[in-house]
Amino acid sequence: MLGEKIGEDRGQVTGRRVLRGSRVETSFTSEGTLYGIAMQDMGTYVSNLREDGTLYGEGQGIVIGAKGERAEWTGHGVGIMKPDGSVSFRGAVYYYSDTPTFKKLNKVAALFEHEIDGDGNAKNSVWEWK
Repeated sequence: MLGEKIGEDRGQVTGRRVLRGSRVETSFTSEGTLYGIAMQDMGTYVSNLREDGTLYGEGQGIVIGAKGERAEWTGHGVGIMKPDGSVSFRGAVYYYSDTPTFKKLNKVAALFEHEIDGDGNAKNSVWEWK
């Protein structure tokens, strides 16, 4: 069951590169909140363009709080690329932190929406999965 919204951030794609086959690596940075704590998020994911036109992606990153708190994340999801170059993903993300502020994330499976518009502007929303 979808639980409370625990995070939201906005940012920018900082790089893309094509890997072997139909794989694209995308990196981004963003700023927002996680459990109400101001933070910056940096991540990279690799998307595989599948024969039916959908995307499957896996990624990893780090969240850094305003006071130096940190949490690592890994995630995976499915998505689509739209004609205007925008990308839309839905998936699951898992965090790990040894800092007190974000340590509660170690017990959370979360669901995310990741949107990138045609200009490379990124928006992420995260909900606790109960």
